Amino acid sequence: MSTHLSDATSAGFYMPAEWQPHERCWMAWPCRSGFDSEATRDNYAQVARAIARFEPVTMVVHPRDRAMAEAALGEGIDCLEIPIDDGWFRDNGPNFLVNDAGDLAGACFDFNAWGGNYSPFDSDAAAGPELVSHLGLRLFQSFMTAEGGGITVDGEGTLITTETCFLNPNRNPGWTKGEVEAELCRMLGVSKVIWLPGDPTEHETNGHVDGIAAFVGPGRVLIESAFDDAHPRYEILMENRLALQGQSDACGRSLDLVFIEDAWQCESDERFCASYINSYLANGAVIMPCYGLPADERARAVYEQLFPDREVVQLQIDAIAPGGGGIHCITQQQPIAMPAGISTPHE
Repeated sequence: MSTHLSDATSAGFYMPAEWQPHERCWMAWPCRSGFDSEATRDNYAQVARAIARFEPVTMVVHPRDRAMAEAALGEGIDCLEIPIDDGWFRDNGPNFLVNDAGDLAGACFDFNAWGGNYSPFDSDAAAGPELVSHLGLRLFQSFMTAEGGGITVDGEGTLITTETCFLNPNRNPGWTKGEVEAELCRMLGVSKVIWLPGDPTEHETNGHVDGIAAFVGPGRVLIESAFDDAHPRYEILMENRLALQGQSDACGRSLDLVFIEDAWQCESDERFCASYINSYLANGAVIMPCYGLPADERARAVYEQLFPDREVVQLQIDAIAPGGGGIHCITQQQPIAMPAGISTPHE
């Protein structure tokens, strides 16, 4: 592994869109005290097995938990021992990059457990670079604090993030908006950053974008919306929606906004992740949450319209959502790296 503090963009690397074909999915076995119950582990295993129907899954496990994880996961899911503190690998794992020559690399940001919400976090901060090293990939390391759940990209130069997260003093004190934006561009191969206001009432992640909006196709964004003015976050969701309206992507296309509700009726406290946007696009599938509400079927219909060629799989995440995250938060896609002009097996 070679570490590069220079930018990935100048080296020709970029982060592909999540709907592009994957080599595998990475997850991390839950191990933080208070978020390591049998029910939580069962939920993680259920998500891993669902994804493994469509693409390989490797579970990063703390060395002490390997036997437990293997027993719960069953056959067909690999485990890799790396010291970790928690189980939200979207946020502390590497962001995988590709280039037109067919090379794969990893971009890692500094990690401080969502602004210091949890301790310790030093193993989680080191896990991304350690995985990149294990895979023998080129590493692009940033000194900026950021999490993978705080970004969504279209693979064509556009990134969406939120002001309440990366501009929060608990992440990058002293950094200007322009400096944060420039670092995102350098690290992830993007040329345009669209800022949403975010969510000042959400204190677990400070308003990660993967609970608000997500690119679901070239020029198309799925955004959480409130269809009932009794929704406790009605104004917040409307502000984010208005911030996206009239925007264009890096290619100059006007963004097509697709609206989806959330499962706000079942929120038990402010940490509860009630977002249908917080889903995983596997090869040939959408792995999404359900909450036992009528809204589950309406949300499923939205994904079926967006991805008619993918199987939509809904999973109960009753023991994950109270921890402040969902299916997207516990997964990280590794794209297939192919030379430009050569189609991948899943295209």
